[in-house]
Formats: sequence, C-alpha cells, structure tokens
Amino acid sequence: LPPDVQAPLAARAAAAGCHLLLDKPVATTVAGAREVAEAAARAQVASVVFCTLRFAAGSADWIAAQVATGGWFTARAQWLAALYAPGGGNAFAASPWRREKGGLWDCGPHALSVLIPVLGDVTEVVAARGPADATHLLLRHASGASSTLTLALDAPQAAAGTEVEFRGEHGVSALPERGGSAQDAFRAAVDALITAARTGVAHPCDVRFGLRLTEVLAQAEAQLGPVGA
Repeated sequence: LPPDVQAPLAARAAAAGCHLLLDKPVATTVAGAREVAEAAARAQVASVVFCTLRFAAGSADWIAAQVATGGWFTARAQWLAALYAPGGGNAFAASPWRREKGGLWDCGPHALSVLIPVLGDVTEVVAARGPADATHLLLRHASGASSTLTLALDAPQAAAGTEVEFRGEHGVSALPERGGSAQDAFRAAVDALITAARTGVAHPCDVRFGLRLTEVLAQAEAQLGPVGA
C-alpha cells in the first residue's frame, strides 16, 4: 500500500488488536506515522517496519557488528536507483507516490535504518536537491558522528548502486554485497514480528522507529522545494 494509505489502515488494525507488519515509510507525514505509533501503544500490539537491510542475510549481522565496534567518526551512504530507466521494467516505476516523493522517501528509510542504529539518533539535518529527484542530506548524530546521504530513484542506469561506509578509530567498514533474497529478508521480518508478539519485547525496528524515520525525512523535506523544481 502507499504509505499514506497504509497509515490509517494500520491504526485501525492496531485498534482491532492486530499486530503490525509495515512497509517503509510508515507514512510521509509525522501526524500519520504518529497516529499508527500511538494506536499500537494503546492496543499493546507488536510491530515491525520492513527495512530490508535490517533483516537481510549478511547486512543485519554487519550492522550489529558496527554497533559493537563503535568509535565511528563519520559515515557515507549512497542509495541510487534507476527506477525509470528506459526498458528497466521495474514494477515499482508505476508507483504514483514514488513519483511524487522521490528518492528521499523511498531510499531514505533504507539508509537511515542502517545509520541510526550505528551512529545514534539524528540531532541535526541539512538537505539540498540534486539533479532529477536526487536529494543530499548532511546529518549529525547523537554520538557526535556525522553522515552524508545521497538518495535518488531517477539516477542514470550506469550510476545506480548502493553503498554504505563507516570510518572511525578502528578503520573503514563497508556494507557487504547483499546476501539472500528480499523474500528471505521478508520472512525474517515476519519471524521478528511473531517473536515480538509472543514475548512482548519490542523489536528495534518497530513502529516507533518508523515514526522517527518519518520525522527525520519530514524535517529534510521541509528544507526542500518540490521534486524536480
């Protein structure tokens, strides 16, 4: 579902006592995401937001290892997709909300879901438009580290790719090539939701984290003009 259709339906589902497996972003407005988070809290239901790298084989363990290592000075994330390249045939290219919101809202949650667990919450945001739908973010984190993000759905096909790199007192660590399929990652997210529902222990990538992603992205969006302006 588009995020701003997902949000009110998820709030109704939580009120009915249903546990929530949500796509990212939870919503593209803070009010919409907060409504879901508050509904889940009132109903005491479990939730998981499916940020792929938090559940994919290889990347999930790598993120945990960077958290354990610590001492990071800065990080860089580039999330460039060629969604609209001629002959690409990507099913997501027909998504109206992606056309409207661009890489900030589609790629941004993925990048933030890696950076925030390692560097801490975002305390400052500076945003600027690049070519096409590209967005550049400069973030400061609670740990004192900084990060830069470049996000786009409409990059040239030859430029597409995903990179995340941390640099700090222990050296440089780069996101490994993605292991496993998106389907396997989704199964892991379902398992995480079942575990949270059974144990009552919230998953780190729950709806409250999804709300925080929306807050950061909305703060960035407020500094920008419309996509393509």
